[in-house]
This record gives sequence, structure tokens and C-alpha cells, in this order.
Amino acid sequence: MHPIMEQSFAVIDSEIGTHNFNPCEYAIIRRIIHSTADFEFLDLVKFSPEAIASGIDALRRRLPIVTDVNMVKQGIVSLVAQTFDNQIISAVDRVKSPLPGKTRTETGLIECYQQYPEAIYAIGNAPTALLALCKQLEFSSISPALVIGAPVGFISVLESKTALANTPVNQIRIEGRKGGSPVAAAIVNALIVLAM
Repeated sequence: MHPIMEQSFAVIDSEIGTHNFNPCEYAIIRRIIHSTADFEFLDLVKFSPEAIASGIDALRRRLPIVTDVNMVKQGIVSLVAQTFDNQIISAVDRVKSPLPGKTRTETGLIECYQQYPEAIYAIGNAPTALLALCKQLEFSSISPALVIGAPVGFISVLESKTALANTPVNQIRIEGRKGGSPVAAAIVNALIVLAM
């Protein structure tokens, strides 16, 4: 680990103090705070019971990682290449023209789920993509290994996270309007370090 990262983690640890997270949960939350300098994430990150174990297992089995946008992909590509070398697919990059009434990201996500239903899904930007994934889960018996639900913004963001919360899929979810590509990437990178 780079000395600056070590120093940053030490500052984060000292400011957080005592907490009730288990070591794996804390490793993920600390990485998010390191990426955002926002301690509000302490109260916003929600883990389903098997989410971390399933994510780690999926990484070790080299299942694909599907991101909604290229920025999430770019945030994880270096560490993935150095470790498990999972295939990384950016949903938005798969689509030249979207399905009628849908965004490119939404269309790409649907295509990715049809091809890689058991993948890890890391959504850090597009709530429409998260909503599309949740809709696909209603009609399928195959669940992704893990869904990281961290879209950011004001339109459909809360609805997409509520939809995810109401599915039985393994998930790491950011409550409220906050999130973003750096948050989704931080979660994947933290899982990779745990998997190592």
C-alpha cells in the first residue's frame, strides 16, 4: 500500500473511532470514505447478509464485472488486471442505439444481464440501469453474484435504490441521493483487496 494511502487510512480510522462494523464491512466503508472524503457514508452503506462473501467468491472465480458506465470501469481496471483479471464490461459501451424509450446504459445493462446473469454488477451513475436490472430480476431465476447499487443524483435515484432493496439479491447499496462512479469503484476495489 502506498504511504499516502496508509496515512489517509490512519486519519480516517482516528476520525471514525469505535464503530460496529465487522472488519470486511469496515474495509469497504473506509475505502469509500478515502475516495470521497465524506464521512456521511458511515450511515449510508447497507450490506445484505451474504453480499461480501458472494462478491469475494465471484472475484476469485473470475466472473465478469459489469459496470454501468466507463468511469466505473476505469476506476477498477488497474487493480483487476493486477489480481484476478476478471473480464470488465461497460454496459453503455455495448450499445450504439438504445431500445425505444430506454437509455443506452439501460439497454446495455439489459443485454449484459441476458449474457452474464451471474456477474458482479457495479452501478455508480445510472439509476435507469439499476431499475432495468431490478426489473430483469423479477423474471429470472438466476441472480447476480453481487449488485453494487450506488447511482447518484436526483431523478429516479431513490426509486432505483428502493427497487434494489426490495429484491433478494446479494447487494451493497448506498442509501439516499449520494453515490457515484468513485463510490462504486471503491467498493469493487475494496472487495478485490479482501479477496486477495
